[in-house]
Amino acid sequence: MLLLLGGAWLPLRAADLPDLFAERVRSCVTVEFLVENELDRQPVTVLGVCADANGTIILPASAIGARVSVRQLKDFKVYRPNSATAYHAEYLGQDVLTGWHFVRAEEKLRAELVPLTAWVRAGTPEPRLADEVWGIGLRGKDEDFHPYFLMSRVGLIQAMPQLTAIAASELGGPGLPVFNRDGALVGLTLNSFGQNFLMFSHRERGVPVVLVDVEESSVFLLASEVLPYLGRIPQNVLGRPLPWLGAFGLEPVAPEVARFLKLDNQSALVVSEVLEGSPAEKAGLKGRDIIVALDGKPLPRLKPDPVVATYVEREVGRHRPGDELPLTVLRDNQRLELKVTLGDEPKIIREAERKYFERLGFTVREFLYGDGMARRVKLAEQAGVIVDFVKSNSPAAMGGLEFDDWIREIDGKEVKTYAEAVAALAAIESDQDRPEFVLLTSRGSETAVRRVKLK
Repeated sequence: MLLLLGGAWLPLRAADLPDLFAERVRSCVTVEFLVENELDRQPVTVLGVCADANGTIILPASAIGARVSVRQLKDFKVYRPNSATAYHAEYLGQDVLTGWHFVRAEEKLRAELVPLTAWVRAGTPEPRLADEVWGIGLRGKDEDFHPYFLMSRVGLIQAMPQLTAIAASELGGPGLPVFNRDGALVGLTLNSFGQNFLMFSHRERGVPVVLVDVEESSVFLLASEVLPYLGRIPQNVLGRPLPWLGAFGLEPVAPEVARFLKLDNQSALVVSEVLEGSPAEKAGLKGRDIIVALDGKPLPRLKPDPVVATYVEREVGRHRPGDELPLTVLRDNQRLELKVTLGDEPKIIREAERKYFERLGFTVREFLYGDGMARRVKLAEQAGVIVDFVKSNSPAAMGGLEFDDWIREIDGKEVKTYAEAVAALAAIESDQDRPEFVLLTSRGSETAVRRVKLK
């Protein structure tokens, strides 16, 4: 999109930007869906971008909460900018590496969308400090998702661990593309990091607050961190398989310790805990081991230091269960080479079975591996169910039951499985003459008996 005059390339004229904007808006969409919970259906609206000619749409990782089950997601619809027409769509799942959610629009919309790759220009340099870039915002449903133009300059580029740019001001809606002055794709907008402010009043001194703009963002991933992953469409809605290492609480090595270990030009991570039955445990990894290399490559020097843990998580996410992942660790000043065969991660919270008991006023879900990890309960002792929701002013709420309580006994009988707990609670709910029931629960380090009155 440059003008060739007298053998020299001249910069794009500002007058050309409206035409570029009108073309590139066709890659942007708004996706609307419902999250069904115990009491109602909550509408959610997020922005997305078309990834291919099959109508595949990418949504940001934050579009759907980690606790939301696939069974709760209903009625996906896609809207083009400047249109009130809704097109049906299908949820495809979440990718473990990028965190993106994938949606596929119905066939009759696909010809109207332009894939993100249409704006890739061979030889386009990555943005540099102070380069001018622009993006797209979309108004709300009441304004037919009217598109608008945003422009800024690159203020910072940093590996987090993905190469990420932060512009001087808001640049586009989260999840929408970013372009240079020539209209070439240079990135994809992330959710805003938020900004710190001090809020003053006549009565109080300054109070620190964090403001996050949910409609616009100044942060974007560079195109080199986006384009290689557009085809990572999940095999199923659960995103399985999920590679699993099982090293928990990776913390960066303190600078003085790094100097003592002669780790001058690289990062290192201390393993806080190795999870029971995990691939890491089977490979011989131990708590307080220091990871210095992954797959034969030293851990890169990244800032801030906690970003290195994210780097390791992403490297694990590039693999599949059954892959061998070599680790180099320091233990008692000795360098050890370990070979971890990655496993398939145990069931996570969005996959858990759940059951709501309307008369009782609460939902239970199955006890997961992660629940045992959080409560430091050995595998052999894991049983019962977890409270996933408590309705206000219900019998359960009046009895003192709270979200995330661990139910271990019902009416004095130990419940070992989710099925046992559901059967016992269903019998209680169906008994209209029953005046009350009793639960033995754990909350943190406390165990208590909760008496729930039904009459």
